Amino acid sequence: MRIDLPDPDLFHQMMEVEIKKDVDAVITGIVTDSFEAMPGDLFLALKGEKTDGHRYLAHAKDKGCTAALVTHRDTTVNLPQISVDNVTETISILSKVWRTNFKTPILAITGSNGKTTTKDLLVHIISSTGPIHGTRGNYNTRLGLPLTLLELSHHHTLSILEMGANTMGDIGYLCDIAQPHYGLITNIAPAHLQYFGTIENVIKTKGELFKCLPKNGIAFINAEDEHVKSLWTEAQTITYGFSHKCDFSSDIYHPKNEPLSLIINGYEINLNSYNETFAINVVAACTVAASFDVSWETIQKQVPTFEPTSGRCRVKHFEDITIIDDTYNANPQSTSAAINLLFSLPANGKRIVVFGDMLELGKDSEIYHQEVGKQCVQSGVDALFCYGSDSISTVNAAKDKILATHYTDKDALVSDLKSIIKSGDVVLVKGSRGVEMETIIEEVFKV
Repeated sequence: MRIDLPDPDLFHQMMEVEIKKDVDAVITGIVTDSFEAMPGDLFLALKGEKTDGHRYLAHAKDKGCTAALVTHRDTTVNLPQISVDNVTETISILSKVWRTNFKTPILAITGSNGKTTTKDLLVHIISSTGPIHGTRGNYNTRLGLPLTLLELSHHHTLSILEMGANTMGDIGYLCDIAQPHYGLITNIAPAHLQYFGTIENVIKTKGELFKCLPKNGIAFINAEDEHVKSLWTEAQTITYGFSHKCDFSSDIYHPKNEPLSLIINGYEINLNSYNETFAINVVAACTVAASFDVSWETIQKQVPTFEPTSGRCRVKHFEDITIIDDTYNANPQSTSAAINLLFSLPANGKRIVVFGDMLELGKDSEIYHQEVGKQCVQSGVDALFCYGSDSISTVNAAKDKILATHYTDKDALVSDLKSIIKSGDVVLVKGSRGVEMETIIEEVFKV
């Protein structure tokens, strides 16, 4: 993770005031990985579960870093080292102060599914009208969001920040730093239950976004999600969904063997996608864009040209075989939606699911994995290939009804998948980030 500082002088002044130490270095960027470092960077010596950034101080010096933020100094390395109690907390404090220099309105986006796609689509739409600041990739954590916010500058007319949550209080913590004017929660579903424990805790944590909004702010409400609808906010509200009662009311059209289209408040939007889950993300993005006075003509032009980030329900074609690459992450709701997408795409051959474990689901993980197997059977999947210890439950729920095989070795899965796929097939590849299911696509198609 690395950023360029838009105003190094202002950052230098702010840093000296906040940490109450002289900083004898010219800092033009911030980096967390010494291998990504560039001359002039401040290296963050972060201590994680697997490694300790303090071990890489010498490498950071060799790469041209001008200083390092550390919790303990290494006197053997000739690099200015600024000692603080907690590196991540210090960056958060600096980010919060940095934000006070700007009146730029901030839209914060969170949700169990679709937050990155919705954020990327919004940036794609609104950036055509002026300079927009937004989260790059998924810099949405207690470290990633503060670093993203430090890229904000005076020329930006709007900031769109993605907020992720793995534990209780994460969203409230990020909102305290960013002070958003507007908030959007895409949906709330079972995710990271290993850490949250219950769906009620997920609701509470995601709801912190709406709670933090000022009275003159706006909460964008997904009227299709009962959990989101139930959340309290003192901000103004704008609703969107497929009901005529919504402020932004939508109808969805399914032309046979053609991409979906939407009618939103009378305006037709072509999606260039067969994905119904993507459709509600489009409605959300169009609602926000139109509320920010982006013309419908611009919206109609921008939406069809949007391409999702690789690994997020991205449809790829390898000769006559279609792949749905949804390997970035997985939870029960997103997996169910991906299987639905598999049956929305036109196919002349088999429909195949290659499924890896859904991680961090806690005590009900077995039940959730069984449900995937049942849906594969009910939908008519022709073949199911599963990888990972939890997905044994998926295979057990599907075997004897469809071709369902479990693997502990990816190479064996790749070999069997190669032997079965043929021209006209559509293959869904889905799994949590930790299972790295994208490697299967790489091996099968040598990309």
